[in-house]
Amino acid sequence: MIRRYSREPMRQIWSDENKFALWLRIEILACEARRIPARDLATIKRKARFDVARIQEIEKTTNHDVIAFLTCVAENVGPASRHIHEGLTSSDIVDTALACQMVQATDLLLADVDELRRVIARRAKEHQFTPIIGRTHGVHAEPTTFGLKLALMYDEFGRARERLVRAREVVRVGKLSGAVGTYAHLSPAVERYVCRKLGLRPATISNQILQRDRHAEYLTALALVGCSVERWATEFRHLQRTEVREAEEFFSEGQKGSSAMPHKRNPITCERLTGLARVLRGNALAAMENVALWHERDISHSSVERVILPDSTTLLDYMLVTLRDVVDRLVVYPDRMRANLELTKGLTYSQAVLLALTRKGLTREEAYRIVQDNAMATWRGDGTFRDLLARDARVKKYLTATELDRLFDPSQHFRHVKRIFQQVGIG
Repeated sequence: MIRRYSREPMRQIWSDENKFALWLRIEILACEARRIPARDLATIKRKARFDVARIQEIEKTTNHDVIAFLTCVAENVGPASRHIHEGLTSSDIVDTALACQMVQATDLLLADVDELRRVIARRAKEHQFTPIIGRTHGVHAEPTTFGLKLALMYDEFGRARERLVRAREVVRVGKLSGAVGTYAHLSPAVERYVCRKLGLRPATISNQILQRDRHAEYLTALALVGCSVERWATEFRHLQRTEVREAEEFFSEGQKGSSAMPHKRNPITCERLTGLARVLRGNALAAMENVALWHERDISHSSVERVILPDSTTLLDYMLVTLRDVVDRLVVYPDRMRANLELTKGLTYSQAVLLALTRKGLTREEAYRIVQDNAMATWRGDGTFRDLLARDARVKKYLTATELDRLFDPSQHFRHVKRIFQQVGIG
């Protein structure tokens, strides 16, 4: 069963509840690592908790979210709270928790890609040998299959998955090194312990923050995956054009395409995906602007990241699930594909004729001139390409009618389809 899109899993990752829960876990792990008195540690573990509404109330006075959080926790813990946040700075908690959130978000995106690829593979196998005209510059080129188009899509999202895996590793880094990264008031062992417990790697070096080239690379990876979504949304939009109509988005009962024109069936979902890809690219640029900060740290990146990280991961989550749904319910018209293959009256076999003539001994320039002369006549409407070639004395000198027939057999283009499917991993 294909699941419909729900924003809730990604929303939960970026919720205040999850953020503060990670902050609290980091603070407790730091207490464990520092080997504070056992009684105090037991008290902290038993009593440490937070209330989002209370934190927000305190922040109205402090104008500092981490202090508001610590104050709220201290209200519950009591005197043992003196051990909490000892030797740490706000970014130790915020950046390390943010790394956990990005890892969580990426795991969800990887699951999205896996689901999308499963659907693509199924539709690719379904249309493995469904003939369709290949187009270059938007102009008919040579025959291919619709299955090969989808196999190409499957392979591209394999690379998208690899990008997300690499990006996950880039941001899977924490830091607890103090106000300017010198570990002045705590041991590096605390950082190692906390990061290990969280499934993160400790930064090899930091200042007050983790360096933002990591976050820029992460958001650039998300934007690149969005580019792949846009690339295939654009493909399906073109295939749905009235003049082409080889495939189209599913149009449900009761759906309306236009307030003015009742006949309209528009590729609105793919158009939406195309637009959202632009937002991802804009957010990636904003992340690049965050890389250059003053000295050991300023706060100009923080406000930006509160928008672009939840937004980009949520957008890409939606885009991947939505594209999967488009592919799953894509309406394919093989008859229309065959009709379009014949639209140019055989011109798509021009290269086959060209190569056959050169194999008979003509120079490439001579063969090209003969084939192009007949091709241009076909464009003008003088007859089919096959008939014009058969009447051309220059062609008859080298190719028999039987040989010409073989050159116009589309099966020559599909001999390696199975091998290509095997290469991309579609069984």
